[in-house]
Amino acid sequence: MAPASTSFTAFALFMGIAMSITAFPVLARIILEGDLTRSHPGTVSLGCAAVDDISAWCILCVLVSIVKADGMAQPFIVVAIVLVYIAVMIFLLRPSLRRLLPSNPFSEGPLATSNYNSWAAVLLAFALSSGLATEIIGVHALFGAFLAGTIIPAGHLRTYCKERFEVVASGLLLPLFFAFTGLRTQITLLDSARAWLICAAVLIVAVAGKLGGSMLAARWSGIDWNDSFVVGILMNTRGLMELIALNIGFDLGIISAQMFAMLVLMALISTIMTAPLLACTNRDTIRN
Repeated sequence: MAPASTSFTAFALFMGIAMSITAFPVLARIILEGDLTRSHPGTVSLGCAAVDDISAWCILCVLVSIVKADGMAQPFIVVAIVLVYIAVMIFLLRPSLRRLLPSNPFSEGPLATSNYNSWAAVLLAFALSSGLATEIIGVHALFGAFLAGTIIPAGHLRTYCKERFEVVASGLLLPLFFAFTGLRTQITLLDSARAWLICAAVLIVAVAGKLGGSMLAARWSGIDWNDSFVVGILMNTRGLMELIALNIGFDLGIISAQMFAMLVLMALISTIMTAPLLACTNRDTIRN
């Protein structure tokens, strides 16, 4: 199922990542709307999803360096440079940003808005520069921009930037991303019974591995079966984070257009099935 130019190692690692990602923002919204914020399965799922996503993105970072490498030693060199870059960002630039960025809110008025806008432009340039740096190193620009966002100190300025950038991201860029992904997803490539059987196998393996694996792990940790099932259902939510990873893999040529369509269908179905499965659980017995 892999393209001829893709090694088995790269393809297998990417399929593992595609099967294991949880959409943390989507999961948080489902937990909030399902009134599971203070429940034991809700808090466990959020914690697991955070660790899960960090692990998946780290593996994806290594995978991108392997795919882009020209020799055997280059992936290790790229990973070493990335680790140095992460250390510089966390231990050098983060304390510097804390001292540099204003900690107190500006006073009201046009001057305050101008100051906030100026700092927002600086932080946006910082995120773009960080993305460019990781792209030059040999991994995807997404990792640099993500890292830049994580080290910006919490405060009024960060909240201001989030509110302003979120309007553009959710109102313009996110719909364009979904439209772009939809146009790339060629369902017509699933033109045979064999292709649909493989697609069904991908979905079964993904759901069994994520829902079943999370449920069994929760049960072995001492959580009762009903709450363990809720944890498995929530962890099976993929959504946006999965689509981002799939687009990266498709751009790098790790997966074919047919496999991309299968994985997109898997991501959508596994996310859509979250609400119906939650409705099948005994909500009265969920432990808070």
